[in-house]
Amino acid sequence: MKKTLVVAAALLAVAATQSSLQAQALAAKPARAAVAALDDATIVAIFDAANTWDIETSQIAVKKSKNKDVLMFADMMIKDHTAVRKLGRDLVAKLKVTPTPPGKDFPLYIDHVDAMTKLNAATGAEFDKWYIDHEVTYHQAVIDAVTKTLIPATKNAEVLELENKVAPNFVAHLAAGKAVQAKVGK
Repeated sequence: MKKTLVVAAALLAVAATQSSLQAQALAAKPARAAVAALDDATIVAIFDAANTWDIETSQIAVKKSKNKDVLMFADMMIKDHTAVRKLGRDLVAKLKVTPTPPGKDFPLYIDHVDAMTKLNAATGAEFDKWYIDHEVTYHQAVIDAVTKTLIPATKNAEVLELENKVAPNFVAHLAAGKAVQAKVGK
């Protein structure tokens, strides 16, 4: 179960990236064009970047927060996304895929830079609220993207099999984040 949740977290991170990309970069194009534009090399690059970005935001939370619920959530994000990133990198090596990473104009890269700036500037309860709100929004976007964009765009049978296997667990981080959000919001 733990391994499945870790894999689910990885796919959540990928999906969040694609959801934002679809909403911002392909808003005016038909959904079929968005799916066609996403290839396996792009999927694995986004997968790696999205996991790295969630690790980075959560590392700030571990350093700055004093809230035990936020700290436990951030620690879980670091552990799960680190393990998932490794699974993704292992799959890339196995499949001999050369990832094609997004550039600095990639919408989620821009969002990540903004999030890092805000997290580094915030303190105390304001930090905790901003961090957990960011995580809930991020993970909801992942769930939406996996079902609407990522799975339809995946061509590699092994990647698709993995997505379908872990899809039922995609809500794990979102549910945990919402539980912390309810406590932090009081």
